[in-house]
Amino acid sequence: MTENTKPSLSIVIPMFNEIDNVGPMISRVHEALDDYQGPWELLVVDDGSTDGTPQALRRQSEERGSHVRVVELRRNFGQTAAMQAGIDEARGELIATLDGDLQNDPKDIPRMVDHLIEKDLDLLTGWRKNRKDDLVMRKIPSRIANRLIGKITGVRINDYGCSLKVYRSSVIKQVRLYGEMHRFIPAWVAAVVPPSRIGEIVVDHHARTAGTSKYGISRTFRVILDLLSVYFFMRYRARPGHFFGMIGLTMGSIGSLLMVYLAFVKFILGEDIGGRPLFLIAVVCVIAALQFLTTGVMSELISRTYFESSARQQQYVIYHREGEPTADADWANGNGPSSTLKDEFNDEANKDAPTSAS
Repeated sequence: MTENTKPSLSIVIPMFNEIDNVGPMISRVHEALDDYQGPWELLVVDDGSTDGTPQALRRQSEERGSHVRVVELRRNFGQTAAMQAGIDEARGELIATLDGDLQNDPKDIPRMVDHLIEKDLDLLTGWRKNRKDDLVMRKIPSRIANRLIGKITGVRINDYGCSLKVYRSSVIKQVRLYGEMHRFIPAWVAAVVPPSRIGEIVVDHHARTAGTSKYGISRTFRVILDLLSVYFFMRYRARPGHFFGMIGLTMGSIGSLLMVYLAFVKFILGEDIGGRPLFLIAVVCVIAALQFLTTGVMSELISRTYFESSARQQQYVIYHREGEPTADADWANGNGPSSTLKDEFNDEANKDAPTSAS
């Protein structure tokens, strides 16, 4: 029996209509982790496949053992939802994710785990430096997107689109993935931990040998739209009034300056301004400014309601290192705060409290 000297590991693989890759993928995962010195499990998430993938997965689970877990979604929700479902079901201290098309190599996982532990990282993402994909349809759009994402989010990663990643469970489970946000996981993680705790390592990449790709050039436009959402949530989620307020103040300043100029023309120069397009532009700017400012106030109210009603109210995350003093650590020069003030307050509260009728 292998001695457990490494953290428990959960491997999450979303699949959609990949029946030809089910057997080879699960075999490669077992080959890659045959010498892993720690407990591990494999969670394969079927994202509403219609080609017999879930049946093939269940047969593999019966043959391999209960450590191969099949998570079946009721319908096709998309890769992001499937990945989130696997992360929610994962039990390991570390979580590794990869695609189910065999283009990512499971043999890279043990090396990535060692690198993450050695460098004390919270997220280690793969870099498909020698990518085996079409140049025009996949490589060039990916390079443009990676540079654009890195510039806007501030998290410099060479390959945002690589699904082969290793996370600390305690970190990734603080992040909720929606829509198609799996492409921006490093940016979302950077909202929980410093970018210095996010690393990158070169991994192998293979050409697809079975099945069909689920992506095309059209996803480039979706990435741009999603990137706008990421930019907003990363910088203004807790203060949306600043975002709308800046736009409102800018529009208001332009409108006010135009109004002052038009007032000068009307009352000093004596010229008619009613038919001037500039007058209409000034009015529109002032009205738009009022709308943006009121929208900012409303968004602040909604944001505060959200944070106060949700389980995660704090706007910060404390990073606890193993072995560091915690809230139950010893006090210097004493046994802790006196309970005298607390007792006095309770006594006064009890005096003022109405007595219940017997």
